[in-house]
Amino acid sequence: MRKVVLLIAVILCFGAFSTGKLFAQCSICTRTAQQQGKEAAEGLNGGIVYLMIVPLAVGGFIGYRWWKNEKMVQKEETHP
Repeated sequence: MRKVVLLIAVILCFGAFSTGKLFAQCSICTRTAQQQGKEAAEGLNGGIVYLMIVPLAVGGFIGYRWWKNEKMVQKEETHP
């Protein structure tokens, strides 16, 4: 099970960071950025991606800690 989770995490990391450009703009942000020019659009897109990383990292950390705790509880229940 641990190998499967690790494999999925590695695939997701390479998938997310191997793309040349990440587009994280909604339709309203895209229209606004197009009106301001290419540099502003790239800066806005970079800011959106940056702001997206923090909540995902916190959620991932909480999920990992929960998973580890559940694993420990299950181990204690099976080996009293």
